[in-house]
Amino acid sequence: MTDHLVPAHEPSDAGLNAIIGERRHLINLAYRLLGSLADAEDAVQETYARWYALSRQQQDAIASPGAWLTTVASRVCLDLLGSARVRRERYVGEWIPEPVPEPSQWINGRSGDAAGDPADRATLDESVSMAFLVVLEAMTPAERVALILHDVFRYSFAEIAGIVGRTPAACRELASSARRRIRATQAPPTPASRQARIVRDFKRAWEARDIDALIGLLDPHVTAVADGGGVVSTALRPVAGAERIAHSLVLLEDRLRDLTLLERTVNGQPGLIAQRDGVTVSVYAFEIAGDRITHIWAVRNPEKLRTWTTGPSLTSGRS
Repeated sequence: MTDHLVPAHEPSDAGLNAIIGERRHLINLAYRLLGSLADAEDAVQETYARWYALSRQQQDAIASPGAWLTTVASRVCLDLLGSARVRRERYVGEWIPEPVPEPSQWINGRSGDAAGDPADRATLDESVSMAFLVVLEAMTPAERVALILHDVFRYSFAEIAGIVGRTPAACRELASSARRRIRATQAPPTPASRQARIVRDFKRAWEARDIDALIGLLDPHVTAVADGGGVVSTALRPVAGAERIAHSLVLLEDRLRDLTLLERTVNGQPGLIAQRDGVTVSVYAFEIAGDRITHIWAVRNPEKLRTWTTGPSLTSGRS
């Protein structure tokens, strides 16, 4: 991406490095807002294009280029969320956020800005989990932006108000409404070690085509959702119920015997990937409550699996 960022006028090396150094932070922000790395990269590219469209005098007048870039990126994402909703209504089958590997690539907030109501500062440590991103999809764009900027990236409601074009009080209510949605739909977190054990047991039962073992690992009301993007054959609607999903998994295993299942971290949580000849063709994310799997998300759309084949596009942390 940075190869395309060619300024019309040359700032100092230090200034240019500082601006380019914001890219990781902006990608992290845009991915959480949009649920797609491809869209996030487009949003960040547009943000830098707007920066370099400014005159040198205009750039020098900006006290905090990083804050300016974050504001612009958030507004670009806000616009994209409206058009994305229309695109996803026309999407073939179910749309699932793009899965990403390795949690260390994502940041969960910024230092400072510690004042305010403690209830408003609840950090969403699982802010890139598939379960969390799926809940975000049901929110309005303004709710999504207010929640992510405040609870994850620690921006004040006064700052958010300038981004979404509402009052600080309205932004506070947007974030509160978003939190209520999360509390209503997400189960209490299960320790990572227990999640990993359950996913490992699920993998073994699936490979063994052990229907009884699979049913024992699935919540009776479990739901499985697959995303093939219309280019890969997959179920177009969610499948519900432990027995139905267990039988479907065994049938799938029979048809796909040439695949290798591997345990991997998917959006910060224990998950699985399926590979054929070393190429990832499916990524599986799970939501677990207690000792049972309550949701399975299977991403098979090749456009959403590029980071699993070519390697992640992000480095860890924010400079």
